[in-house]
Amino acid sequence: MKRIVSLFLLLAVSAAIFACGSARGGGGASPTEAYTNLFNAVKAKDTEAIKANMTKRSLQFAEMAAQQYKTPVEKVFENGMTATTYSPTLPEIRDERINGNMGAIEVWNARDSKWEDLPFIFEDGAWRLAVGDQFADSYRLPAKGRDFREREAANALSNTMIEVSPQGNANLVPMVPKPAPDAQ
Repeated sequence: MKRIVSLFLLLAVSAAIFACGSARGGGGASPTEAYTNLFNAVKAKDTEAIKANMTKRSLQFAEMAAQQYKTPVEKVFENGMTATTYSPTLPEIRDERINGNMGAIEVWNARDSKWEDLPFIFEDGAWRLAVGDQFADSYRLPAKGRDFREREAANALSNTMIEVSPQGNANLVPMVPKPAPDAQ
């Protein structure tokens, strides 16, 4: 009987550790899950849970911003460092892209009426928001987002009436060398 109870306890502890993703906790099994966890932490006003869903560089970035603006660090984390969390309900999430340990999702920003491409990095066994990594230039976009591709396609379609010169740039005026003064 002791073995069964011990085995059950061991399985419960293992499941809890696995569910957290790491000893640090937070994050998610995918960028979408990590954002959902972040959104729920912001709505619960749980600063520690918000921090658990951020990369180490994002935490350092928040500390630096708090010092620069002479504001408590809790105020920096208040909205999870993204305007998409101002939505009263979980906003629409689309276009999850992953390449190695870099990921991104598009989240609808109702406040600005646009899609926001949020960066994520797989760190300490879980996906975490990588705003600080983006500012530190250590984050690389895994692929172009759907919103970017749609705007790119719309721009390409709207420019179909522009004539393309077969000689290249028609605005260039060829330089004709002037004769030397002593050649006259």
